[in-house]
Order: sequence, then C-alpha cells, then structure tokens
Amino acid sequence: MSQPNMADMFGKISNMQAKMKEVQDKLGELTVEAEAGGGMVKVTANGNRKVVSIALDKDVIDPEDQEMLEDLIVAGVNKALDKAEDAAKEKMQEVYKDILPGGGIPGMDMSKLGL
Repeated sequence: MSQPNMADMFGKISNMQAKMKEVQDKLGELTVEAEAGGGMVKVTANGNRKVVSIALDKDVIDPEDQEMLEDLIVAGVNKALDKAEDAAKEKMQEVYKDILPGGGIPGMDMSKLGL
C-alpha cells in the first residue's frame, strides 16, 4: 500500500480553502427577496444570511396596529433568511462537486462546518 503524498494533500487543502473563500465572497453578492403580507413587507437578504434591506408598503404602517407590522416583518425576515440559506447551500454544492467525489459526504451537512 502506498503512502499518501503529503505535499499533494496540503495542496488540495489549500486549493479547497481558496475555493471556499471565493464562494463566500460570491455569497455576499447573491441576493434573495421574500415578501409577507401579500407584498406589503419585502425583505432582501444576501447569501451570507444577512438582511440587507426591508421595504414597507405605506399601507401597512398603521400606528393603531403595531403588532401586525411587527409580525409581518418577522415573517418576511424569516422567509428571506430561509431563501438565502437555500441559495447558499446550492452554491456550496457546486464547490463540493469539484472538491469531493459525489458532491460531498452523503448525509453530512457541510454548511455546519462553515463550508
């Protein structure tokens, strides 16, 4: 049985780290939008799961019903963050397929490892 080539292995790790950094930079440029309340609240998030903007329709701003607005904002933010996570996972799978055979380790969520 042959010994693993350590220089080759470190080169692959370095290459993987460079690709991961590149993908993380691209995720910051990726944006998704979600709506709540029939479009009265629009939330935009990036692929790094950060909210970048919230737009409120003027009709949803009712000083007598602050709780409804708060609920719509929470719903919009949660939808946007879910979409951002899904988009990020999709982009990361593109990297996995180049680095790991079969696109990753079956059953393992590599995003929990920061990948």
